[in-house]
Amino acid sequence: MDGLATLWISLPLWGWLVLALCALLIGFSKTALGGLALVAVVLTSQVVATKDSTAVVLVMLLVGDLVATWTYRHDVDWRLIGRLIPPVLVGIGAGALFLNWVDGPTLKRTMGAIMLVLLVLGLWPDKLAAHRPSVGMAYGGLAGFTTMVANGGGPPMSLYLLARKYDKLRFLGTTAWFFFAVNLIKVPFSIGNGILRAETAVLGAVLAPLVLVGTWIGRLTIKRINQATFERLVTAFVAVAAIYLLFG
Repeated sequence: MDGLATLWISLPLWGWLVLALCALLIGFSKTALGGLALVAVVLTSQVVATKDSTAVVLVMLLVGDLVATWTYRHDVDWRLIGRLIPPVLVGIGAGALFLNWVDGPTLKRTMGAIMLVLLVLGLWPDKLAAHRPSVGMAYGGLAGFTTMVANGGGPPMSLYLLARKYDKLRFLGTTAWFFFAVNLIKVPFSIGNGILRAETAVLGAVLAPLVLVGTWIGRLTIKRINQATFERLVTAFVAVAAIYLLFG
């Protein structure tokens, strides 16, 4: 557990405050605005080494997933999830290989570039033909890849569901169950890559109570947000995080 002590001692007070904010954002994103999760991913990587931050965030995401799947258990498109799982598995495998040789800055810029391309494509949802199976497979593969390398699968999935005109509750229910399954699948890959270790897992668990607080705030907030505002906020959060990853 020497690594755990080193990790904790190296964190300054401002670092703990940032991680606390990230935990709240992750919980909030799971029950309200999914785009905020990537903002939390970006902030966490500024406090903890990029690859270690992936594991810390993964633990917090799983905690948020448990609440979100229960909250929106009646608002899920199971058929869509079933179709996306195979390409997601391919994307996760590719992401695991990518993590073995890429450095931190390259990882961040790759993520940012992917997000910006998806945002541009999202400006023409009709031309994107989101209901075509091939488009769904492409987005599923990207979601698997980006969620494996930096817990950033939310933006591809969010933009895909927005293009399919999902209402906010169906959007949240489908993403909740989709990413719960995806995040569970990522656990053995993360352990095998040496990313998810005792010290990173414990740090994520320590922050878990704040994730639960965030989910509670999100459940209260989503009731007050109309569909149009919901879609604009999701898109805006994806854009901010993508630009920061690419140029930050």
